[in-house]
Amino acid sequence: MDYSAKLHNLIKKHNGVISTRFVTEAGIPRTYLSEFVRKGVLERLERGIYIARDCYDDEMYRFQMRFKQAIFSHETALYFHNLTDRDPLVYSVTVKTGMNTKSLRNSGAKVYSIKPELYELGSTRAATPYNRVVRTYDMERTICDIIRSRSQMDIEILTDALKRYTTRKDKNLPQLMRYADKFRITNVLRKYLEVLL
Repeated sequence: MDYSAKLHNLIKKHNGVISTRFVTEAGIPRTYLSEFVRKGVLERLERGIYIARDCYDDEMYRFQMRFKQAIFSHETALYFHNLTDRDPLVYSVTVKTGMNTKSLRNSGAKVYSIKPELYELGSTRAATPYNRVVRTYDMERTICDIIRSRSQMDIEILTDALKRYTTRKDKNLPQLMRYADKFRITNVLRKYLEVLL
């Protein structure tokens, strides 16, 4: 088996950013990573994460490679759905309750916890500005999240996101109400929507 060719294909498949985990899962000996770094094909970005020399660093993608249990949520998910004009300077993520979040918090992320049965609800995929795919929540889940966390949110961001959502042609109000019911925020959501719709 030509491990070099296999590693080249893996780099291409992942748009130039790979992790030690990807290499191990593909059955490629880790020594090939070191060889590719020595040859200048790859550059080590941080522990366990490598980028092809001719690629742009994608911080969002790299962040999620490092913290694969973290799903982009709240303000960061608003950015993915064009429900805000603000670039996420700090990533907002959601993890399952009980997960050790020390390293996530140390990275500067704003971390929210949710019970395991609601963690995957509304989970979807979105493209970063560098066209790499990451996990985030859909629009409806994001609206529920920002309403649930309204005491911790900038009121201007919250109001703007709700206004933008209500004018979207691709909004799914029945789905929004189903999520609101699961999160027990139906009455609060209705009050916001009555003003905006």
